This record gives sequence, C-alpha cells and structure tokens, in this order.
Amino acid sequence: MDLAVFERYQHYLQSEKRYSPLTLSAYQQDLGDFIKWLEQLKPAPEVTQVKAFHIRDWISALRRRGLGSRSLRRKLSSLRRFYQFLLRENLVHANPCVDVPVPKTPPHLPEILNTDQLDYLLAADPEGALEVRDCAMMELFYSSGVRLAELVNLNVNSLDLSQGMMRVYGKGGKERDLPIGRQAVEALRAWLSLRRDLCDADEPALFVSQQRRRISMRNVQARLIYWQEKRGLAQHLHPHKLRHSCASHLLESSSDLRAVQELLGHVNIGTTQIYTHLDFQRLAAVYDQAHPRAHKKP
Repeated sequence: MDLAVFERYQHYLQSEKRYSPLTLSAYQQDLGDFIKWLEQLKPAPEVTQVKAFHIRDWISALRRRGLGSRSLRRKLSSLRRFYQFLLRENLVHANPCVDVPVPKTPPHLPEILNTDQLDYLLAADPEGALEVRDCAMMELFYSSGVRLAELVNLNVNSLDLSQGMMRVYGKGGKERDLPIGRQAVEALRAWLSLRRDLCDADEPALFVSQQRRRISMRNVQARLIYWQEKRGLAQHLHPHKLRHSCASHLLESSSDLRAVQELLGHVNIGTTQIYTHLDFQRLAAVYDQAHPRAHKKP
C-alpha cells in the first residue's frame, strides 16, 4: 500500500480524532505488528485484501504467545479503527474486523490505598525544594484525581488557588475545571514559593525538574517510588493508584457516580462504574467479618 495512505491515517488520528501521542504510538505499533505478520504468510495478502479469517488467525497467534485479553482487545480496536478509515477512503469494501469476536476481558479492579495509608504518606515532612514539589504533586493527585499526563502538562496559570480550582486538558484535548482541596492548596503554595529558584522566569510549567524544565512523566513515576521506599509503604506507589484512591474514596462517601465521572474526565460512565465494584468488594469483606449470619458453621 502507498505510504501516503498511512501518513493520511496518522494525520486523521492526530488532527480529527485528536488522540494523545501515547495512543497514536500504540496504534502505530499495533498496525506495524499486524503488517509484519501478514508479510510472513504465503501467499502474503495486501492490507486491502485482508479478510476476517486473517485477523482471527493473528489474534489466535498472539494469544498462543501469551498476550492477555486486554492487550488483544486493544490490538483489535487498532485494526478496526484503521479499516474504518480505509472504508471511508474507499480503499476497501468492508471492515474485516466487524465479524471478529472481541476477546473477553476479566474484570480488573484497581488497587487503592486506604485513608490511613494516604494520611501517613501525605504527612511526610519534606526536606528541600524537590520534596516540597513532590508533596504538592501527591496532594494534587489525591485531591483532584488527575491523570499523570494532565498533571505533567499543568502550567502555573492553570491554577486559581484563591478559588481552589484548576483547569486541565484531558484526553482528546477536552478541558475541565477541577476543585483543589485545602491541603493541596497549601502544598501548592509552599511549592510555588520555591519554584522560582528552580526555573527561568518564562518557564510556564507548574512542576519542573532539576533540569529547570517541565518534569517528565517518567520522573514523576520515579519520585513516587522514591516516596514509597522513604515512607516504607508495602504497596507499589504510582500515579494511577492515587487517582484510583481519590475516586474510590469520593464514591464511598458521596455515592455520586456522575460527579466522580466528571471529576475523572471519563467519557463513558461504564468506566467509572468499576469503582462501584470496588466498594462492593469492601462492603462484602466487612459483611463477612461482622454479620452473624455470614460466618460459616464449623
């Protein structure tokens, strides 16, 4: 196939669908893997000649290699999106992915920290500017449930600390205003008082690294591991665990699923409903321990 078609497809995902760089990279990788697999077939079909059985065979081959259902679903979604584009461009007559069953994904409940663990983590007494920055980031993760990419992309002018608000740009470039809790506001004020000494005056980024520029996602992840070890936490600490903890604790207290959906920036409320299952698991555990009728007879 003409390389120009693939370039148009990438432009379509970037400009029209407004997918994030991470999603674009994943789609490109999945499509590249599929094309390499096609080239090994004898005879090797053109991309525009692919039938449903080709895709089923590819999915089966990936499953035999040990790929999980979640990864298989993503790869199938990548191909479905690509052939939908080819259909729009009149380069194929039908989308061959339509008749391929989607691999079932077992429910995966996100791990969270309980309130005692979070109180202990966030009660840290920071030493030096970088630790003050880290504490502000952790408070913001837990206070507002922001994604890692959203936090890294925050600018100083994204904040309105007097109102306890901030504006973030989520997936697809969609913006939303989020509340900032009192303790997060205090942590951010402490960081902002030191930030000016760690970057140039014209640097817009809220959180900067030792290199005096916007902190990277990898650096944030590394700093959370640093705090996990410093505070002696048994659980692995990562940005999404703080986001999940925020969502779960809010839902546990308010039961307002729509509000949590808006806070997290979920397009589909079904994505948010995973936290209701999490709460049910906790409720079931408490029930089994406390209810007289829940105990099994010896």
